[in-house]
Amino acid sequence: MVSGTEASGRRPSMADVGRAAHVSAQTVSRYHTGGYVSPDARKRIERAVRDLGYQHSRLPGILRSQHTDTLGFITMGPLNFGNTGILAGVNRAARDEGQQLLTAQLDLDPSAPSSTADIRRTLQSLTSMRVDGIVVGTPYIGVEALLDEAGSVPVVSLSERAPDGIDTVHADSYGAARLGVRHLVELGHRRIVHLAGPDDRNEASERVRGYLDELAAHRLAPLPVEACAEWDADSGAAAARRVDPTSFTAVASGNDEIALGFMSVMHERGLRAPDDYSIVGIDDMPEAKYFTPALTSARLDFEALGEAALRLVLDRIRGTSVVQERVLPSVLAVRASTAERTR
Repeated sequence: MVSGTEASGRRPSMADVGRAAHVSAQTVSRYHTGGYVSPDARKRIERAVRDLGYQHSRLPGILRSQHTDTLGFITMGPLNFGNTGILAGVNRAARDEGQQLLTAQLDLDPSAPSSTADIRRTLQSLTSMRVDGIVVGTPYIGVEALLDEAGSVPVVSLSERAPDGIDTVHADSYGAARLGVRHLVELGHRRIVHLAGPDDRNEASERVRGYLDELAAHRLAPLPVEACAEWDADSGAAAARRVDPTSFTAVASGNDEIALGFMSVMHERGLRAPDDYSIVGIDDMPEAKYFTPALTSARLDFEALGEAALRLVLDRIRGTSVVQERVLPSVLAVRASTAERTR
């Protein structure tokens, strides 16, 4: 039998459920909001909901309440290993905390005139949807200044250079770079080149700073930094074509993907790690242990980063007043790509 709502193409309403169950619409409303409904009426309502395919809308209740149990997440830049890991962590934490998540991914060029407007428009769109809080991944230098566009909505930044007064969670890129360089120095290397990530990214700047500070701590001179256009293997390969192989004995790579491209081209040039040079990466992506050779890498737990950011914005929503900064430390996984200096 086809119901009237099915025949008309109209969604069934609470009143339709009430008529089918021989109860008032108010009784159907109490059923959905947890109020008292007699066992017999409850059974009839359940049958009517099932038969009509009725879906209860939470919107009226949300509009009356102070909180919507909905959070926003904005990620900027290409969907690389780090960004996708953060997204997975944010989603998992939102699910565990009973929160709905609205996600926006902005693969933008921060130097383009339209980028500022795109970011502002996205923040304003989320606040117009009455999200309770927003997590923002801001890898680009200078973007943090736009977070004021969120108004009174609590914001947690994933930036390693968040402005004062903003809650932040970030990985320890600086410490990860120092770990890798220290490992190379302890193996006897003195001429260490750094393959830097894109120069408009906060993490890349922090890793360059870690490279320089660790060398300075050992009174070693840095080599000219090799800048890479992106966090990818193509950029690492391009760097390998530029460098003079006689100028270094070890490489501190900005991340694992850059290291992969670098090692591939160096292999084409007849040089192999760790026999001819040692190399360390940053991220410790799952594939790193399957590189040839297996890559020594400083691990950054991006999924834990996403989880921590979402829970921090919930702390703020629930009344925490102290501005917090949480830094997730790095751990070095030593593998076959590094060895004691032999030349």
